[in-house]
Amino acid sequence: MAELRTDRLTLRRWRDSDLEPWAAMNADPEVREHLGDLLTREQSDASVTRFLAEFDQRGYGWWAVEVRATGEFIGFAGLDLVDDDMPFTGVEIGWRLARSAWGQGYATEAALKVLAYGFDTLELPEILAVTTATNLRSQAVMRRIGMTRNPADDFDDPTAPEGALRPNVLYRIDRSTTRI
Repeated sequence: MAELRTDRLTLRRWRDSDLEPWAAMNADPEVREHLGDLLTREQSDASVTRFLAEFDQRGYGWWAVEVRATGEFIGFAGLDLVDDDMPFTGVEIGWRLARSAWGQGYATEAALKVLAYGFDTLELPEILAVTTATNLRSQAVMRRIGMTRNPADDFDDPTAPEGALRPNVLYRIDRSTTRI
């Protein structure tokens, strides 16, 4: 598993010490606002087990993100295959940070490093990003990292219940046009 570094962040393999703060994030209604139900500790721990297995299989996935200056775990960022249930295919970028890390530019910084890995190391032709139509913070990060949205690509998530989590937006960035 490659370790990625930015000026302020390390994107690295998950550690046992990450499980508690990860579970706290997954039990936080504000962090989960655009993601659905809160996760139990068991569900949260199982997600990390799955992240590690998928990373080992594919060579990419969800890195744990820590602040270099303090070693504090603040969330995750990475790449994943688009779920089979979606009306499109490809590789998607994503991030999730603890509330204490919001508003400091960490999501943008981590996402730019992940994009560079996806384009330079994995040689992906395109990277996608998906979020709910109401998740304006994540959409702002998508725009800051150079992604664009065509409203014709927006869709209803077939796995989401009726309500605010169903309408989704799709952003894209193409390796041939990126400045990363």
